[in-house]
Amino acid sequence: MKTIKNKEILVGADIAGVPLKNAVVAYLKENGWTITDIGVKTTEEKNPEMFHRIGIRVGAKITEGEFERALIFCGTGMGIHIGASKCPGVHSAVIESVESAKRCITGNNCNVMAMGAQYIAPAKGIEAAKAYLENNFGEGYENWKNFKEFHQLAYDEMDAFDYEAFKNNGFEILKLGEVELII
Repeated sequence: MKTIKNKEILVGADIAGVPLKNAVVAYLKENGWTITDIGVKTTEEKNPEMFHRIGIRVGAKITEGEFERALIFCGTGMGIHIGASKCPGVHSAVIESVESAKRCITGNNCNVMAMGAQYIAPAKGIEAAKAYLENNFGEGYENWKNFKEFHQLAYDEMDAFDYEAFKNNGFEILKLGEVELII
C-alpha cells in the first residue's frame, strides 16, 4: 500500500477540478511527494473523463488497498466525492476550509478528501491538503479525554453499516458499543 508516511498520494480530477489539482500537486511534488494522477491532466484535454467515473476509479484504488489516502477535485467536490463513495470502505469528505480538511482526518478518518475548484482558491487548497496529509485519525484538536475512542466507534459503525440488515432490523442501528463522551 502506498502510504502518507512514505509521502505517496493518489489524486484525480475532472476538467473543472484540474486547475486546483495541478496547484496542489505542484506544491506536493516540490515537497517530496510521489503523486499518482489518474484523472484529467489539463484543461485542454479532448474528451475528458467525467467526474463520477474518476471518483469511482479513485475509490476502487482505495478499496483495493493500493493507496492509504487520496485527494480528488471537481467543480464543487461533490460529484467526484459521490463517485468515490460508491466503493466499499471509502470514507470521503467534501471540504471547503482548512479546518474541515483537518477534521475530516482527525475526527472522521476519511481516506478520500474532495475539493471544489469553483469554491477553493489554489493557496487555500494547498493549505487544506497540508492539513489533511499532516494529521492523523484521533489527533483531535479538542480537549476531549476520549476523542479517538468516541470517533473510532462512529467510524467502525459506519464502516460495518449494511443497509439491508438495517432495513431488516426495522431501521434500527446495529450498535457496536457505546462510548461515553468525556469532555
